[in-house]
Amino acid sequence: MSAAPRRHALITGAAGGIGRALVEAFHAEGYGVIATDIGNRPEWLPQAAIWLAADLARLAREHAYADAFVTEVRKALQQSPLDALVNNAAVQILADTGELDLADWQTTLDVNLTAPFLLVKSLLPELEAAQGAVVNISSIHAAQTKKRFVAYATSKAALSGMTRALAVELGGRIRVNAIEPAAIDTAMLREGFSNDPEGFAQLQAYHPAGRIGQQAEVARLALMLCSNALPFANGSCVALDGGIRGRLHDPD
Repeated sequence: MSAAPRRHALITGAAGGIGRALVEAFHAEGYGVIATDIGNRPEWLPQAAIWLAADLARLAREHAYADAFVTEVRKALQQSPLDALVNNAAVQILADTGELDLADWQTTLDVNLTAPFLLVKSLLPELEAAQGAVVNISSIHAAQTKKRFVAYATSKAALSGMTRALAVELGGRIRVNAIEPAAIDTAMLREGFSNDPEGFAQLQAYHPAGRIGQQAEVARLALMLCSNALPFANGSCVALDGGIRGRLHDPD
């Protein structure tokens, strides 16, 4: 019989590409992983990981639903502290300002901003018991964006701002950091360029690194920020962008 894990991590948006990389990285590092996303348990999920299906838009809007989810997380922890919370789940709804539906705007803020705040707030006792760490997966769009990204960019700018504010608010109790990736090689991104291979090549070449980022790179950085390797890292919004943030122009 294997020993019970000494550390525990809750990872949202676990069914997506970056989510899977996060789950696999934390599991490999010996964390007891509690993975959550909409839908059924993915077949690839490690057997030892716990799956909790959840709709973060509902969590942000419905108090009873949020309370029930937090209760399930606590059951999964079995009175253990929570060492790491990785707020990875996000929605990206693109539209011109004049066409952006108010419901889509609200859903974006609910999933990308309000749900992460509520999870930190609700699970603060468990995080504090572990002197744990929160990592918010933000985006380069927190600071630099494009047309039609107004809802997504606003949510990510607020998420990075919340990261800094929580670090000040909760300093000495837990650490809160964010990662701000540029383009990451996911199935969703590649699908968007399925009929435009030249555009995908241009996207890679435009990054000074000569390529886009890998999901595993996001996961490794999150793992480091949640570890004790960098205890002074708090309130940091870490760019993971291959140098593209320093370029003056990103052609549409």
